[in-house]
Amino acid sequence: MKFLAPIFDREKEDVDFGRRGPSGFSACSTAQDVTQGIDGSSLSAIVTGASSGIGQETARVLALRGVDVIMAVRNVESGKKVKETILKESPKAKIEVMELDLSSLASVRKFASEYNSLGLPLNLLINNAGVMATPFMLSQDNIEMQFATNHLGHFLLTNLLLENMKKTANESGKEGRIVIVSSEAHRYTYREGIRFDKINDSSSYNSMLAYGQSKLANVLHANELTRLFQEEGVKITANSLHPGAIATNLLRHHGIIEGLVNWVGKYFIKNIPQGAATTCYVALHPEVEGVSGKYFLNSNVGQPSNLSSDIQLAKKLWDFSLKMANS
Repeated sequence: MKFLAPIFDREKEDVDFGRRGPSGFSACSTAQDVTQGIDGSSLSAIVTGASSGIGQETARVLALRGVDVIMAVRNVESGKKVKETILKESPKAKIEVMELDLSSLASVRKFASEYNSLGLPLNLLINNAGVMATPFMLSQDNIEMQFATNHLGHFLLTNLLLENMKKTANESGKEGRIVIVSSEAHRYTYREGIRFDKINDSSSYNSMLAYGQSKLANVLHANELTRLFQEEGVKITANSLHPGAIATNLLRHHGIIEGLVNWVGKYFIKNIPQGAATTCYVALHPEVEGVSGKYFLNSNVGQPSNLSSDIQLAKKLWDFSLKMANS
């Protein structure tokens, strides 16, 4: 629990007292709270990892607000069950399921190709899916699983959908938004931040630090996207966020920790509707228009680690990721 304590401590004060930030929302706000009164009927979105947890809640609330939602999920059958549940609540919801395994670059390419071939617009890309603190294992492309799933798969997906997003923004006149779910764990990574030369080094692998590394990569990715968009004058924003300490199945590889979290969780961690709030706020709220390269938590702009603001590290990660994705 030593690794998780700083994350929980950051959440405890706000969750206990519900202190509102400049946005008017707090750690206690839910995804429905932060999107109340917002009409998303002219928008289309892709939500990765939408078959469970905060991804499922994000998809549900976006659909509730009228957004056309594509649930990009590894398990299609589970995704279809979630879709049926959403439609029971919101019969007019426009929501579909497509297969996407972010740990497979071939699957990412297949998904992007199929989506683009449908001729559908894309306003919102919610890079939500992830794995946490897994034992050392390699993806189908022989890349450490957490880095492959949490960062590299989303990196490639974003690149392959960018032209669609640019076209949509130009033709609709509406700002495109890329929302990348990171974590406060981005503060707790290996000493060098990103171990470019040791991504697949099993001998020095630490499951928690490797998770932090992948979450740091998420923040750096959003920041570098912002820099590139500003250079090009593209009407797309990219932001990262910490959803909050939430009791989901991400800790399933650490049974003792998961049990302890579930036991004491009611005292200091968020439920899933609260956990999805910041994602939905950054994706839909008018106050976030034009805001890019920021790190959000509790539906307010937060302060990320100093390392995550390293421009050169962000550029190096971009080049490294591009090489890995194309190799």
